[in-house]
Amino acid sequence: MINIAVVEDNERERKIIAEYLKKFSPRFSVELFSSAVVFLTDYTPKYDIVFMDIDMPYLDGMSAAARMRKLDERTCLIFVTNLARYAIKGYEVSAFDFIVKPLTYANFTMKITRALNHLKTKSEKEILVKSGGNTVRIAVADIKWVEIRAHKITYHLVDKDIVSYGTLKDAESLISDKLFVRCNTCFLVNLRFVDAIKDNCAVVGGENLLISYPRRVEFKKALTDYLCGEK
Repeated sequence: MINIAVVEDNERERKIIAEYLKKFSPRFSVELFSSAVVFLTDYTPKYDIVFMDIDMPYLDGMSAAARMRKLDERTCLIFVTNLARYAIKGYEVSAFDFIVKPLTYANFTMKITRALNHLKTKSEKEILVKSGGNTVRIAVADIKWVEIRAHKITYHLVDKDIVSYGTLKDAESLISDKLFVRCNTCFLVNLRFVDAIKDNCAVVGGENLLISYPRRVEFKKALTDYLCGEK
């Protein structure tokens, strides 16, 4: 199922997009929003594609997209607008494409097909994590290791850290990837990012993560299997 949001203040245009989506594929789960304010209230990064009008009252589409990107860097954003001059500015919020009004089904079909092909090329697994009162989307492939300290879970990513709460077992179940292996009770390590084992520590991104004695054999075997292509 492909999750799609349509953010359009004009009811007629909103219905047209909804009809086009229904006509194109029954696999779409579509949610309609009459304003960017409503769309961003309690936003959850669950959408694969977002159609966003630019010219809306209270909060225009470009500003709304900038706010959305702080919570969701990965959704495929398509602007719907009669203001073609905004196309260049759309790159600032990582817009994937634009549809210029008036809408036609032929043009819409071309755009949605491009978006779906784009989604196929980036189909790596993602998880949703509660952090700082928001829900954030994380690509599993970007996680170097997960750390727990006093019920505080830190997802160490390639470019930043994301803090949540729970147990390491919760994180392990959520990620559900056989290349994530515990090296002790505090660390769940992505074997793809292990640079070396030194002094009974896994070297991950320049950090030395202690491999506890009870887990040394299992961890080293898992790493060897991965490096030998057996996982």
